[in-house]
Formats: sequence, structure tokens, C-alpha cells
Amino acid sequence: MAPLAGGNRNSLRKLIPILGGSAALAVLIIIVAIAVLMVRAKNAKRNSDSNDENIEAAVMLRRYSYEKVKKMTNSFAHVLGKGGFGTVYKGKLPDATGRDIALKILDESNGNGEDFINELASMSRASHVNIVSLFGFCYEGSKRAIIYEFMPNGSLDKFISENMSTKMDWKTLYNIAVGVARGLEYLHNSCVSKIVHFDIKPQNILIDGDLRPKISDFGLSKLCKNKESVISLLDARGTVGYIAPEVYSKSYGGVSHKSDVYSYGMVVLEMIGATNTERAETSRSNISMYFPDWIYEDLERKETMRLLGDDHIIEEEEKIVKKMTLVGLWCIQTSPFDRPPMRKVVEMLEGSLEALQIPPKPLLNLHAVTAWESVEESQETSSHSTQSLLERKTLSTGQDTLLV
Repeated sequence: MAPLAGGNRNSLRKLIPILGGSAALAVLIIIVAIAVLMVRAKNAKRNSDSNDENIEAAVMLRRYSYEKVKKMTNSFAHVLGKGGFGTVYKGKLPDATGRDIALKILDESNGNGEDFINELASMSRASHVNIVSLFGFCYEGSKRAIIYEFMPNGSLDKFISENMSTKMDWKTLYNIAVGVARGLEYLHNSCVSKIVHFDIKPQNILIDGDLRPKISDFGLSKLCKNKESVISLLDARGTVGYIAPEVYSKSYGGVSHKSDVYSYGMVVLEMIGATNTERAETSRSNISMYFPDWIYEDLERKETMRLLGDDHIIEEEEKIVKKMTLVGLWCIQTSPFDRPPMRKVVEMLEGSLEALQIPPKPLLNLHAVTAWESVEESQETSSHSTQSLLERKTLSTGQDTLLV
């Protein structure tokens, strides 16, 4: 065999390091791949034993011990409220600021912690002036707590209750409606992960010291992909009286961010008193009519104030109330496709009244009444959160009608 020429020898010398480096790189890739598989297998085993790693990975929040939680609340001395998922206490952060906080202790019997993880994951991703800020959490076995900012004025339902001695003025109620709309628009479009809340109601809208609204309680929320429009649900979720029809029956359409739009519309109509039975009975001689039929009739007759039972309202306030009424009616359209997205809702609220048209009137469907009654009987919801509408007889969200 002939010896290699000088040029060939030089080429071979150059090739050997390259081949050696390639082989080393291949070995390194194999080692890394094996290591990744081992880590994944190890993590899978850990996840089957505990949710700790899932929670730590989902949210980068301060974690407190249960003993620390007891100190922060002075052994749970000051109860702010109770709901279907637990009890909320007032406390203070254990730092130099000593800032007031609201601390929600979830019931130990409340499922496997899915609602708890949902709320942590959702609220940790949300940062908006109309969303309650989250400060930390506690997770020790069955003991679970969520720590968020304290709202000195409580929840919206206290300001729109018929038992209130003094009511909010219409301008303030309008500003609250706009703030909630902006918060929902952020969750649906601008948040890191799109979030559908699924439980918008007055009890979950908190009011700060400046009467600014903040959306709270994300226990039923669902994180979605940014481009995902229709959401798959295993069961209906929400509070009776505010649930969109498609959430409990696929025959009305797909579940999406438009389901929050429906709930928001019901809240706005409740804010202006449009869902109040006593006012409906005094406003209309024919009390066998259905909600929102009598609202449409008053709008057609240009008798908005008779709908509200207020003879001392000024023209500017009347325009505010009529605008909120029209926006609310657009939001509770039976078909999700007929409801405006929250971005459009904000535009409608901030735009001129003259630009708003009266939406189509939903048709009464007796099958919807039966469907809703079956949901009402089978679905467990918070008695604290459903009182306001359930006590006014039966709501048929399938056709947006309330029996009066």
C-alpha cells in the first residue's frame, strides 16, 4: 500500500479532531437525554405522591407556614366573610409594612385542591388595576390558604343590596361597571395566559378604598391557550343566576370567554336594579311578564326611570342608567355569538349613548325553564353567592328570562 502523500496526511490530521469532537458531542447528547428522561421519571413519581412541586412550579409566590398564617390573622380572630370554598379573615403581613391583608382559608373537605391550584395559577399571572393582587399562600397537607390584598369596602353586593340605607350614586356605579369590564378584557386578551373566570358576580367584585373595583376569587377559572376560543368543560361551573346558558347545555353554543360576558351582563343589570322583582311589580301592571321583556317594553316607551322607580334622577344620570341597561342586555344574549367581546363592551360603555342600539329581545323557551330547574336542583353552589337571584324565584338563563 502506497504511503500517504503529504497533503493527504495533513487532511487526515485535520479530520481526526473533527471526528473525535463529533463523537464526543454525540456521547454528550446521549448523556443529557438520559439525564432528562431520568429527571422526568423522577418528577412523575414525585407528582403522584404530592402536589407540592406542581404548586411551586406554577406560581413564584411567597409560601407561608400554617403557624405563620395563624399569627398573621391573630388566630383567625376577624372574619370578613364566608363562602362556598372557605372563610376569609383579616390579617397583616409579617413584614416591616404590616400591610392589611385578606386571607382565605379553604375548607379541608373541598375536593383535592384543584380549585386552590386554579386560583394560585390564575392570580399569579394577572397584574391589573382591576384584579385583586396576590401576596402568597400556605399549603400544608389539607391546610390551604391564599393571601391577597385587603379591600376595605368589601364586595359589590353590599352596595347594591335593597337593604342598603344609602346607595352609591349612578356615576360611581357606572365607573365600577367600566372597571370590571376592563379587568375582564385584560383577563381575556392581555394576560400572560388567557383566563376565563367562570364566576363573575357581585360577591366576587371587591371595592377598594377609592371605590375602585377588583375582580377576585379565581377558584373556578380556567387557563387557556391564547388562540383557543372554545373551552372544554367536564361539568357546569359558576353560580346560579349568572351562569351562561352554554355552560350547562351545549345546545346553546361553545363555552368561551363569552360566558364571562353573560355573567358580567347579569351583574350590570343587577347593579341598576333591573333584576329586582319588587320594582318590576310596581313598574308594570302585568306582573306575569318575563325578565327582560318588561325592560324592553319600558325602553321602547322611553320610560327608563319608571323601570328603576326613581322620579328624582337628573338627565345625565338617566343617560348613564340607559347606557348600562343596553350594554347589559347585549351581554346576556342567548347565543354567545350575539354577545360583544369585553373589548367592545368597554368601548360601548365609554362611547356615546346615541351609538348604542337596542339588542334583539330573547324569545321565551319553556324547555329552557325546565333545563335550568334541573341544573338548579343538581348543581351545588354557594348559598352565600346565590341568594340575591334565587330568592326572586326562577332564572332561565337559556332564554335570559326571570319569572316575576
